[in-house]
Amino acid sequence: MKKLVLALVMFAAVVSAYSQPQIEFDKKTHDFGKVREEGGKITARFTFKNTGDSDLILTKVKPGCGCTAANYTKEPVAPGQTGFIDATYDPWGRPGAFNKNIKVSTNIPGEATPMIIFIKGEVLKRPPTKYELAGYKSGRGEVRLKEATFSFEVLNTGTHLDTLTLRNFYEDGRDIEINPELPSYIRERYRSFGPTLPAGQEGYIVLEYDGAARGAWGPQKDRAVLVTNDTLDQRKYIYYNVRIKEDFSRMTEKDLAKAPKAVYDHVTFKFDTIAQNTTASDVVKLTNEGKTPLIIRKLEASMPALTYKVSSMTIEPGQTAEITLTFKSQSRRNKQQCTLEVITNSPTNPVQIIHVSGFVAQ
Repeated sequence: MKKLVLALVMFAAVVSAYSQPQIEFDKKTHDFGKVREEGGKITARFTFKNTGDSDLILTKVKPGCGCTAANYTKEPVAPGQTGFIDATYDPWGRPGAFNKNIKVSTNIPGEATPMIIFIKGEVLKRPPTKYELAGYKSGRGEVRLKEATFSFEVLNTGTHLDTLTLRNFYEDGRDIEINPELPSYIRERYRSFGPTLPAGQEGYIVLEYDGAARGAWGPQKDRAVLVTNDTLDQRKYIYYNVRIKEDFSRMTEKDLAKAPKAVYDHVTFKFDTIAQNTTASDVVKLTNEGKTPLIIRKLEASMPALTYKVSSMTIEPGQTAEITLTFKSQSRRNKQQCTLEVITNSPTNPVQIIHVSGFVAQ
């Protein structure tokens, strides 16, 4: 009897070893042909059949880029049954030929490399809109800003002027109210129209950014708003990418001789290979070799994975502060590069970039 039981167990094991799912697609590539850019999202359905003799499971379906999205059968597919993968492509803003892939992973034993299915086609460029013909390439609604982002440098004692061009595209005679909501350090200096911008007209507003009133140093990201009665999009946002530099031009030779002086013992942090979800640390020593207090105005890391701690933001003459850098690998992998920007009141070296690099093993 024991031999019979053992034989049955071995037979079941053999059967189980050879019982596995298989996948067979109705097609591996879908050609959309020519599609209009303004025609909206397009979707191709790939149907597959489980030709094996145990349940088939799609463990992962990963589009090759952000412009495709995939919906697929989530539940197990029994032998002889079918499932699907829907691949969706958004042609808007992507004129020209495209060829995208979707990687499909399953529970089929021994299938270490994902299978790949493809979508392809050609997006026919749409005709320009009335906004684009007038030079307004972005935005929403019938009131548009020609440029909504300004980037510049300004001294912490100075100001900077920008001209904001806008147009009322309403064709039904509707005038548009323009009411700025500005932070205290941005002021309206002039506008080419009154309280309202007439229908079909273009105008401009001159805005002044006050570096002194901003009260900050280094890179800043600021925002202002124009509030309108545009029925489609009332609030028009204006974005500022500004670097505020300290003004040392008024310092005399005597002032410079007494000024603080920032000296770093090293400005590169190279760590060896570390594993994911671990950290690497380094300490940079900053010494004040000047004659008045050295003040660290700002520190800014280029990515969240890099954090820092400073022993003191004010360094007396002859004293040293420690900047402790910590790189958190988290789920990152392969070569890593980032920076820490240190801004001080040292006229000879007000901005120092500390470069961080290393490798994260998978």
